[in-house]
Amino acid sequence: MMWSEKHRPKQIIDMVGNEESRKSLVDWIVKWKKGVKPILLVGPPGIGKTTIAHLAAKEFGYDLVGMNASDVRNKSNIEELLSPLLGNTSLLGKPLIFIDEVDGIHGRADFGGVEALLKILKEPTIPIILAANSDDSDKMKNIKKTTKVIYLKPLPPRLLGLYLNKVLKDEGAKLSPGTIIKIIVECKGDIRSLLNMAQAQLGGFDVLSDKSFEALDIEAGVNAFFKAKTKQEAQSVLYSLRIDPREKINAFYSSIVTSNVSNNDLIKLLDVVSEADVLYGKIMKTQEWRLLRYLDNILLKLYSENLPVQYSQYNLSWPLLNKIRWDGKVIKSLAANLARRFHVSQSTVAIFYLPYILFCIKNKKLELEVNPEYSEVIQKEMDLIK
Repeated sequence: MMWSEKHRPKQIIDMVGNEESRKSLVDWIVKWKKGVKPILLVGPPGIGKTTIAHLAAKEFGYDLVGMNASDVRNKSNIEELLSPLLGNTSLLGKPLIFIDEVDGIHGRADFGGVEALLKILKEPTIPIILAANSDDSDKMKNIKKTTKVIYLKPLPPRLLGLYLNKVLKDEGAKLSPGTIIKIIVECKGDIRSLLNMAQAQLGGFDVLSDKSFEALDIEAGVNAFFKAKTKQEAQSVLYSLRIDPREKINAFYSSIVTSNVSNNDLIKLLDVVSEADVLYGKIMKTQEWRLLRYLDNILLKLYSENLPVQYSQYNLSWPLLNKIRWDGKVIKSLAANLARRFHVSQSTVAIFYLPYILFCIKNKKLELEVNPEYSEVIQKEMDLIK
């Protein structure tokens, strides 16, 4: 298991550094009431923005609904995803909305997303936490005006050293003082990179010996990989993606299946992703983490010059994605038919009507008095799903 995941804090108090910022977030969520400004967490990647949002929701009894910039880039997406949560908290428990990489929703692909989001931020009915790597652009000014900003700073070297030594002790592992210093310098205050680099060093991969690249985030890494001019350049990009292997495999998978590559190329690429997934599954089953060194060699087979692949993210697991992909057309057809008869939108049917219809159909103890016209439509569509 990757150390960045294994040693992920279980409580806010277990986090390292940024004590004042953590206290500010706790004070906000404890005192939150309808109308209180949302929180904007600002800090570099790997500093703990996502972690603290998840922990805050868990510790204070909220159901976190996570999204990112790609989910809220247009008005219709925001209305479909957020409106049901904002107006029906009694039905949906205690939701807390977390939108990551909010500084990435600006641009040509926006389609009114910022304006729709700002409207929600100005009149919040449930707790909302946003996260951004930076807030110094002109495009972030309006979002900053509607939120309370909490800054998370890179961890200082001394604190990183103490934390790394604790992790090494817990793992029963040792690194030379010189290597520890190099890792602390290279990670630049990013605690996730600190742990991943240390684990990689112990696994036999000397990430410190190659100075031809800097650490990349997922989106930049995937895009740089497929834009590489040579296989050696693509290999360096893979090594620079210092993220959880599951994340790395998922990033390439979701980017490939949403691309415009030919069917023959798609088959070849998915075969490679499957090979990588099998390796990772074996590692998780046997805990033979030394095999992790072969993962990038497998993923390197994805490289071919001028492949039209760009980063795209899915937030759902592969099995669920595949089920949605196969059942989606049938469910959409059912929602469209019911929407016409109930005189509501398709999204309303999918979110509110369909779960209850399925529940009633599955409950054999209920004696349903359904209009024959509706019953025929429902049964026809249900037979297709089966």
